[in-house]
Amino acid sequence: CHDSEGVLHEFDSHWRTDDCFDCSCTRSGIDCCTRRVQSSIGYDEEKCVSIFNKETCTYIVVNKDDQSKECAIHEWVG
Repeated sequence: CHDSEGVLHEFDSHWRTDDCFDCSCTRSGIDCCTRRVQSSIGYDEEKCVSIFNKETCTYIVVNKDDQSKECAIHEWVG
């Protein structure tokens, strides 16, 4: 199977795209579906910022001044 970027994938292979789609290749073709990503809400927006990690397709909320410190999240949507 050739994906939309022209990359060749073997039959029965699975991969995740840069846009967080989970894809698979079968003899019938390529099948991709969007990975459900939860967004964080209910955190202190003055002190913290939500950052999307494309490698894991997840959000983390960290302190604006020290991004090594995670912030408390009170609610997720998605």
